[in-house]
Amino acid sequence: MKQPPKNPSPTSEQAVYENCPCREIVDTVREFLGVSPAVRQHLANSRVEFLKAIREVLNERIERLSSQGQKGTKVAVE
Repeated sequence: MKQPPKNPSPTSEQAVYENCPCREIVDTVREFLGVSPAVRQHLANSRVEFLKAIREVLNERIERLSSQGQKGTKVAVE
């Protein structure tokens, strides 16, 4: 996976780099297209929204599995 740049450009905000597939996609698109700062901001925002969507899918799955109840039989032990 890609590592953060060694000499980041001086800005008022510090960027936090995490190793995740969303970040890889954004970096790849940026490299191939040479995107503007406005597009970079849009891609960063879409990364957050994508991760929120994944979280929602997981929450729904957890809720569905939790509401099904446990299946099985009770066994009497002497």
